[in-house]
Amino acid sequence: MFHCNGWTFTWGVAARGGTNVCIRNTTAVDMYMSIAEHKVTHMCCAPIVFSILLDSKPLERRKLTTQVEVLTGGAPPPAVLLEKMEKIGFHVTHSYGLTEATGPALVCEWRAKWNQLPHDEQAKLKARQGLSLLALADLDVKNLKTMASVPRDGQAIGEIVLRGSSIMKGYLKDQENTQKAFKDGWFLTGDMGVIYPDGYLEIKDRSKDVIISGGENISSLEVEAVLYKHPNVLEAAVVAMPHELYGETPCAFVVLEIDEMDEKAAETEIISYCRKNLPSFMAPKKVVFFKELPKTSTGKLQKVQLRAFAKTIPTKFNLDENCNSTQVQAQG
Repeated sequence: MFHCNGWTFTWGVAARGGTNVCIRNTTAVDMYMSIAEHKVTHMCCAPIVFSILLDSKPLERRKLTTQVEVLTGGAPPPAVLLEKMEKIGFHVTHSYGLTEATGPALVCEWRAKWNQLPHDEQAKLKARQGLSLLALADLDVKNLKTMASVPRDGQAIGEIVLRGSSIMKGYLKDQENTQKAFKDGWFLTGDMGVIYPDGYLEIKDRSKDVIISGGENISSLEVEAVLYKHPNVLEAAVVAMPHELYGETPCAFVVLEIDEMDEKAAETEIISYCRKNLPSFMAPKKVVFFKELPKTSTGKLQKVQLRAFAKTIPTKFNLDENCNSTQVQAQG
């Protein structure tokens, strides 16, 4: 029940003869207790709530007797989190939206044929943002310089653009930013993504969160997805930090499953893990450990705070052992 008339779900459930179960605090014990006692069938939450449910202690949990349908949005959830949620009884549907698009704009509509796929493949499909809702006239992924649509190959990256009667007219008394938000009749979301041959769309990153390291574009979401696969990582966020050689480089902020771990050893292990599972230029050069990542009241990560923190980290680095010979020679 928050932002962009989030009450519409509450009124909608009541209109259908359903019961709304409201809790004051987003804690694992309150959620599990409410689901068990009131036989909850549906819930909405940001992906960060998945971590709260999964990280709960055995005494905080209740056995779910029926599957709970979950609608999630607000931030792209890593596929590994979706897979873990399915295993404990939550069936997740992924949506995407913005206040400027009257809230939900896309939904990852499930296809029956996908039920035959392995669970890890299903989780990857669920992580897509999906197809447009009826209120939208159209969606696309475009090269903003040419406004040409990118190829529907799931590889070519462009900006996600929307149009339709549910899109805002503009920002109140802010003509300058309104003009920046529209181009050729399309609303520019500021999200970078790809589109697949079947028309399903997937976000790769916010344009402001893309890390440009030595001329290479790095998706923070792709690095985060790998970090979430590490057995000792509970939460992860990746932002750009200054680098004297590459301009900027990925910096990972991590909450560990076991907070008694030696942080220096954990940092070495996590960086090594990323280098084994990512191209070397995408691997974080620094890992910072927090007890809890900064979030808004609605559960979204405060990457603005993390970017500011990353700028305060000393930027002296040794030449990366994965540099190619051309880079090393260029530095003399």
